[in-house]
Amino acid sequence: MSNAAVLTALRTRIREFVTKNFYMADPEAFSDQTSFLDQGIIDSTGVLELVSFVESEWSLTVVDDEMVPQNFDSVDALVTFVDKKTS
Repeated sequence: MSNAAVLTALRTRIREFVTKNFYMADPEAFSDQTSFLDQGIIDSTGVLELVSFVESEWSLTVVDDEMVPQNFDSVDALVTFVDKKTS
């Protein structure tokens, strides 16, 4: 599978998880760059849910200093983070 296909699959799976597990009035209205925290999509508990999802879905270990908005605050941030951790 090409890297582009891998990134597309990551993006699709992450968006699917976020839209099914966190309340959004219109899931299609948020972009991959939308800040989960700024838009009130997730809170600190939601970040922990995302961490748990990432760890179980891709068999990763997320250490404390990786639990920062740069890694978990948008679909794009998560795609980048998971791609780096799995490469």
